[in-house]
Amino acid sequence: MTIPGTPRTTAVEAAAMLRALDLAARGVRGANPLVGAVLLAPDGVLLGEGHHRGAGTPHAEPAALADARDRGNDARGATMVVTLEPCNHTGRTGPCSAALIEAGVARVVYAADDVNGAAAGGAQRLRAAGIDCVGGLEAGRALALNERWTASLTARRPFVTLKSAQSLDGRVAAPDGTSQWITGAEARADGHRIRALADAVLVGTGTVLADDPRLTARQDPPVRAGRVGLRVVMGESAVPDSAAVRGEGFLHLPTRDVCEVLDTLYGRGVRHLLVEGGPRIASAFLRAGVVDELFSYVAPLLLGDGAPAFPALGVPTLADAPRWEPDDAGGPAVERLGADLRLHLRPPPAPPA
Repeated sequence: MTIPGTPRTTAVEAAAMLRALDLAARGVRGANPLVGAVLLAPDGVLLGEGHHRGAGTPHAEPAALADARDRGNDARGATMVVTLEPCNHTGRTGPCSAALIEAGVARVVYAADDVNGAAAGGAQRLRAAGIDCVGGLEAGRALALNERWTASLTARRPFVTLKSAQSLDGRVAAPDGTSQWITGAEARADGHRIRALADAVLVGTGTVLADDPRLTARQDPPVRAGRVGLRVVMGESAVPDSAAVRGEGFLHLPTRDVCEVLDTLYGRGVRHLLVEGGPRIASAFLRAGVVDELFSYVAPLLLGDGAPAFPALGVPTLADAPRWEPDDAGGPAVERLGADLRLHLRPPPAPPA
């Protein structure tokens, strides 16, 4: 049965799209949009499903096709229901449109058009191959899920994740400057997991001089084996020759200009930037309005007069304070890690124009 007022879709396909959106939200934010896919037999029976798990991993459609194969199901003549128009370019993985054609899929129902010019055109390629292709089902929900990714793409800058570890009273260091370690081992391990997902990790020269971090992703097993991301230091002070951050993938940007940093990194192919601080750097990115998601690790201790996590934000009154909303993408928005809490937040959706 076709649903009135919807783009040539059936009730079974509509239900599959809702499932695909739920699957999409299991993915991690970053260089790629959140995408989920469900493969249906001609009689509507589920054949397979999948979602994109992060840059360098299979896209949602190939993941669903692989799941169908693992279940012993044939994709020929099937319908692929997916939350984003299948891509039409070769990046870290091949074009999803070609994979669907090769698999013998007969119909594709997708939610939102792909706004990435380099990847767009999948629907046209599918139709040229004789595949029935319908777009627009639950497009609003799919677009809302990836609003900040779209904003970064439109601005031609990396998607920016900000990570902060702080005390209950919002301090990142004690009055004497000590800051290692505010959070416990579980929270620090989760931070390394997030590092491994990003194309680049950034701190300020103050953090290098105070803590001498390596900025490597120490995780076993690694999320993206064999990959070395950029380790970026931002600021006008010199980085000592003996600094642990030096070595393969090290980059010093001697500027305090956030937009200049983002332009430079985008030009070097960085599509997902993790900002780890310190406090002045974190506030600079927040003031610039370019932070797309925030991970805040809160430890159950009080430091009183220590250094604040986000100083000088320029908020004159409570009514002007920027508010953030819980983000369940990739897991619960609030999660306990040992004795600490991890908050995953994102800016609220932009008001309608």
